[in-house]
Amino acid sequence: MEQTLAVPEPVDERLPPPELFRDLRTSVTGLGPREAARRLTVYGPNELSRRTHARWPAQLLAQFTQPLAALLMVAAVLAWVGGTPSLAVAVVAVILLNAAFAFVQEMQAEKAVEALAAYLPANARVVRDGVPVEVPARELVPGDVVIIGEGDRICADAKLIDGDLTVDMSALNGESMPADRHADAGAVPGPLLEAQALIFSGTACTAGQAYAVVIRTGMHSEIGRIAALSQRGRPEASPLERQVRRATWIIAAVAVVAGAAFLPIGVVAGLGWAAAISFSIGLIVANVPEGLLPTITLALAGGVRELARNGAVVKRLSAVETLGSTTVICTDKTGTLTENRMRVTRLWLYGRELEAATAAGDPGAVRLARGAALCTTAAGDGKGDPTELALLRLAEELGTPVRPGDRDHDRRHLYAFDGRLKRMATVEGHDLHVNGAVESVLPLCTKIVDADGSAADLSSGIRAELASTVDRYASAGLRVLAIAYRDVVEDPPEIRAAAESDLTLLGLVAMVDPPRPQVAAAVTAAHQAGIRIHVITGDYGPTAAEIARQVGLPGNRIVTGADVDAMSDAELDRLLAEPNEIVFARSSPEGKLRICEALRANGQIVAMTGDGVNDAPALRHADIGVAMGRSGTDVAREAATMVLTDDNFATIVRAVDAGRRVFDNVRKFVLYIFAHAVPEVVPFLIFALSGGAIPLPLTVLQILAIDLGTETLPALALGRERAEPGLMDRPPRSPRAGVIDRRLLLRAWGLLGVVSAALVMAGFFSVLWRAGWHPGDPIGAGTALHHAYQQATTMTFAGIVACQIGTAFAARTDHASLRSIGLWTNKLLLAGIAFELIFAAALIYLPPLQSIFGTTGLSLDQIAFLLPMPLLVWGVDELYRMRLRRRKRSRTPGSFGTAADAAGTRG
Repeated sequence: MEQTLAVPEPVDERLPPPELFRDLRTSVTGLGPREAARRLTVYGPNELSRRTHARWPAQLLAQFTQPLAALLMVAAVLAWVGGTPSLAVAVVAVILLNAAFAFVQEMQAEKAVEALAAYLPANARVVRDGVPVEVPARELVPGDVVIIGEGDRICADAKLIDGDLTVDMSALNGESMPADRHADAGAVPGPLLEAQALIFSGTACTAGQAYAVVIRTGMHSEIGRIAALSQRGRPEASPLERQVRRATWIIAAVAVVAGAAFLPIGVVAGLGWAAAISFSIGLIVANVPEGLLPTITLALAGGVRELARNGAVVKRLSAVETLGSTTVICTDKTGTLTENRMRVTRLWLYGRELEAATAAGDPGAVRLARGAALCTTAAGDGKGDPTELALLRLAEELGTPVRPGDRDHDRRHLYAFDGRLKRMATVEGHDLHVNGAVESVLPLCTKIVDADGSAADLSSGIRAELASTVDRYASAGLRVLAIAYRDVVEDPPEIRAAAESDLTLLGLVAMVDPPRPQVAAAVTAAHQAGIRIHVITGDYGPTAAEIARQVGLPGNRIVTGADVDAMSDAELDRLLAEPNEIVFARSSPEGKLRICEALRANGQIVAMTGDGVNDAPALRHADIGVAMGRSGTDVAREAATMVLTDDNFATIVRAVDAGRRVFDNVRKFVLYIFAHAVPEVVPFLIFALSGGAIPLPLTVLQILAIDLGTETLPALALGRERAEPGLMDRPPRSPRAGVIDRRLLLRAWGLLGVVSAALVMAGFFSVLWRAGWHPGDPIGAGTALHHAYQQATTMTFAGIVACQIGTAFAARTDHASLRSIGLWTNKLLLAGIAFELIFAAALIYLPPLQSIFGTTGLSLDQIAFLLPMPLLVWGVDELYRMRLRRRKRSRTPGSFGTAADAAGTRG
């Protein structure tokens, strides 16, 4: 019986070729076609598979069972029952749009594995029965012998059996420097990715040629393992999504329970069943904030647009708010904290050291730079080894440019870079130049170019000075190269050792991938905001720690990937619970994922950066996965929630600032919307509790006109409010802190709502009493008081609109005074209030709308009664906030907590 996708038999990758051939049942001549076909049936194709997922109809249907969608459906039904089908259709349209948006975002997650597949080439060169042939890469199987050359993308995990390669491993290990791989390298302890004889699927060969035997394919390869990690689990709801879901269910329950509870009360109080049912529907409509979901959605969309303009593309709306909750940023080093571009910073010459930026004009420095640039093979224009590109830039900056085309044309011989020797050599004219590691080049040197440009003996004292200089540079995080030369009169010798002998040292070149200039200020801002920063990198620990120190992360503890692997979950939890920041070096994908999950298990909101294939699992499982847009892989961009178009750490901090502001603004318009529930509910309670003796002060259609008409644009404008002072001086908000909390409800219902209800009902009764009304008097059509009753209900409607204006200005700040942010700074709010007034005036004074909404025109003295209402509502709230500010100042020296406060409260 046929087998498919079987797990390959265990193979020790570090075995020497003879034993490996034995275990894989293959040889240097490769597999035969029949055996390869049989193994393809057993092991399955060499491709990445996706985990079976729910069919799309079920995923789409799930969007309509969300609490906010259910709440809007209730509002749509009530709007239809209330006789306004156009409003019902509009609400249904909002439901459909939100469901479609959420569905599309969920389907985007499936693309992460599809992007991984792009790292596998279409074809591969293999040896079958001793004959080199080209086959589809998906048909590779364990035991195949593959041929790899410069420029090839590696198709499967394999072990070299002949030849040497230089491999770009950045997609897997995050390091910008290519790695050397050798067929005769011995087995050494350490991570599998560092094994000198192993190459891995998804990486690329940048130099050399070799034969290798395939040991793992498809989902069993390193890149397949990462794909499996990327698919593990499902993204969790953001704090905002969880809080809004909980709040909306509570609101819906309160609305339904209130309507059902007051139905018998209305009957007992003397209302007929028809009037009691009408009253209950009105009570439910008054409690349902129909505009809440679209307002939140549009506010978050505004945050997304703003972030996009500032270099951060957010793929999920709720992620904007999650950014504001961030307590820990786990950042990569290369390309995020640094510029991802090697740059020469220091030059060592006999008797002196120079800054590269000021070395132009120095003959010794110019000679050193030209010799270093000639001994390169990079094509320029950003293409080639980063170190060689840095040497070409140095020569150009010092006024002795070396053009790659001219360099290659004049070259007589090339001794290619050898990873074991750690050096390369070139011959141009009669000069041989050598470029390599100091420990490799210095023993070959017998002389040194002195200050006069002539050759002097390389004494033991100078060698000691060189050793000290190299140690000093290395401790500063610099990579050091030695540049040497010799005269070659005859043809270059074929034997490399003979050519690279009796050299004269030109000097040392020290280079670094420098920190981005904006990062230090961003780190300071993050610390001020109470956010911890951990560095997680595949790079060397001391180098990463030095870069961290330069950007404002001093005294970091260095923990290697091997250390993390050796820790239990409890030990890792204890490590991450400590207040200090950590540099995690030589990290593996599993290690990065474990760090992320451990932080989240401790209650932290984690923003995780990354750019390589190896980062995809952690990016997908972090609260906010942040991928690099320029240097990042498609895999990382698909797995992440946010993509930085400028690859800049400072953009993350700006995004946190925007996220905090968005959360504050969501609270502001929720406060604004909730405050109107009280003046909308109170008229119905008065009507019910009086047993109908007091006529209904507000109709259901007038409530809908308020909830979906007059309040919508000002609420949206509050979603674009500028930040209050001290926004980034606060500690991170607790994940348990809801959008809707006790203080917001107290302010909305107990202060703004009560004041508004009192003013609105005062306007209603003033109109009736001035017309001579007494409780129980008939007010139906044809009665003497009917017109007065219509004016009274219109006064209630207009009073709520007037109080909305005062509430809108009060809601603009949570703590600060309105003067601190400026009365006229929110132009959108002013436009929204203008629309609100025009809309209300149309309902009040246009005859066609009067007949629909039961309104009538108001007199000048009635309008005059309305004019002070906005000022009174805002003034009461301003006094309340002033009292809060005074109380806070009496307790603490500042308005908000500091980073130190946050460190004490987050753990």
